[in-house]
Order: sequence, then structure tokens, then C-alpha cells
Amino acid sequence: MAKTVLIVDDSESIREVVSFTLQNEGYEVLVGIDGEDALKFLDGRHIDIVITDLHMPNLDGLGLIRKIREMEQYKHTPILFLTTESQAEKKMEAKEAGATGWIIKPFVPAKLLSAISRVIR
Repeated sequence: MAKTVLIVDDSESIREVVSFTLQNEGYEVLVGIDGEDALKFLDGRHIDIVITDLHMPNLDGLGLIRKIREMEQYKHTPILFLTTESQAEKKMEAKEAGATGWIIKPFVPAKLLSAISRVIR
């Protein structure tokens, strides 16, 4: 059975590249355009990993992570931040919110796939 990945990013080009990369590797991909939009997928269905941007309208990545961690079914789901931010304090804030890992944009597809394989169950 294919692993399910929820991608959350307000950049259409990033969503397309990440989706394409993951679908080519056999993942099932769900796509949210921001944190608020992504919540519709957190309805009890099985999600193996969430990949989210930090800066988004309506609900940013930190807010989304905090909401996910409040949900019993998803509180242990791996979450990767995919963002342009590289400052130590932002990484610490993300980790404290419940992020599992961090990938800096622009990303190399092989590194994204490697990061996913390290944290997915």
C-alpha cells in the first residue's frame, strides 16, 4: 500500500515539484494550499507524513503543526518543514511546535526523498 503524504505550501510551483517527485516514487499525495486548507485532510484518514511550508496565509506552518499535534490520531505523524528559513531560532521554534525535521528550499529531490525515508514509519 502506498504511503500517503500531505504537502502544504502556498507556492503552486513548489506543490507541483514536490507532488511530482513523490508521485514518481509511488507515494499518494494530498495537497493543501495553506494550513487552513490542509486541515480538511486531517479528518481521520491515515497520513504517513506531512510536509509543510512555514510562511503561508490563513494558517502558517507553525500554527498547522501545533494543530496537528493536538489531534490524537496525528500527534506522532512525522512533519517536515520545507522552507526558505534557515535561522537557528526558527528551527528551534518549529521543533518545539512538534516538527520532526527541516528541509531548506530550494531542495534537491534526492535529499527530500532521503529525509522522508528517514522519518516515515
